[in-house]
Amino acid sequence: MSTFDVRIDTYIDKSMDFAKPILSHLRDVVHETCLDVEETMKWSFPHFMYKGRILCSMASFKKHCSFGFWMASSLQDSHGLLHTSTGNTGMGDFGKLEKMEDLPSDKILSSYIRNAMSLNEMGIVTPKPPKKEEAPAKREVPDDMMKAITQNKKALTVFEAFSPSKKYEYIEWITEAKTEATRSKRMATMLEWLAEGKSRMWKYQK
Repeated sequence: MSTFDVRIDTYIDKSMDFAKPILSHLRDVVHETCLDVEETMKWSFPHFMYKGRILCSMASFKKHCSFGFWMASSLQDSHGLLHTSTGNTGMGDFGKLEKMEDLPSDKILSSYIRNAMSLNEMGIVTPKPPKKEEAPAKREVPDDMMKAITQNKKALTVFEAFSPSKKYEYIEWITEAKTEATRSKRMATMLEWLAEGKSRMWKYQK
């Protein structure tokens, strides 16, 4: 039997007006699809647990919401909707959700949830990011990247406090973009995450 967490009610109530129906709907679909789901709060935003493992999560920001699966990289993306490798996920796997129309249909969303449930049932382990060597202390930040960071005081404060290796994770992510469009999207995501005090690999930190 599914369980509810009053902290998520509070989280939704405190979200922006546009986000409330999106978050409430996502929550409903998760419960309707996974009857044994358990709610909790992790890293200050709502998570849904199944079989003792994270199934999925959702979050709201000033201008968008996000919804993502813990095992997104292992899901069957039969509808081609997952944004796990675009660099513009807005924390989630369906891109930035700004209105109800941005959500996939309940039927499609449920199919992804059921797929994620099966992975939890099989005990599939969350893929870990590849280990990176400690970056050289004098690794230079690209000019356009540094300019963008300095224009955001919160992002600049966080970035300057990072160790060389954590700075390098962002530098590498930005410089490896194959197109200008991808680079711009990653820069926007980087600024958002830095302003929230997050490292590049924050999703994998426990």
